[in-house]
Amino acid sequence: MKLVVGLGNPGPKYAETRHNLGFVVVDAFAAKVQSPPWREKFHGLFALSELEGTQVGLLKPMTFMNLSGRSVQAAQAFYKVPLSDVLVAHDELDLPFGQVRLKVGGGEAGHNGLRSITGAIGPDYVRLRIGVGRPPPEFRGRGADFVLEALAPAERAEIDSVIGRAVEAVSLVIGSGLSRAMNQINQRTAR
Repeated sequence: MKLVVGLGNPGPKYAETRHNLGFVVVDAFAAKVQSPPWREKFHGLFALSELEGTQVGLLKPMTFMNLSGRSVQAAQAFYKVPLSDVLVAHDELDLPFGQVRLKVGGGEAGHNGLRSITGAIGPDYVRLRIGVGRPPPEFRGRGADFVLEALAPAERAEIDSVIGRAVEAVSLVIGSGLSRAMNQINQRTAR
């Protein structure tokens, strides 16, 4: 079994923000595989689906970003999913907008959702990094403020393509394995 987690914050206030791109990716993947409806489980919304004969648990933690590890740990422990089969989709300030990259383990780069997950299950899970870029020079605030803002109009025009590449990355990890997925996804140019 694979566990695919999308990070975000619950509620309409956060729905259109950069910080919720993990939720958007998991929703798009769920639509692609015609997943059954979401149900409340593991301190989040959960659906059990399948892709190419592999069982896939889809999870959107409803604990707010800073406590995502509580939800992920509950699902991972219940299904006894090895860390190598846990994939977490999240926004990434350190990648330019539109880039999609896979990696295993590493630091959290100030991302509180990743910090919570690492604290709960350890660092060696798969990360699907969705680039949102750094705030522009004229932005007044911190990176945390930037990710809690809505996408800019130019970003909204491209976001469907970005989400499509992220869903393709999830599908490749499940269907072809992490190594092949990383080779295909990580070697592409940004846009």
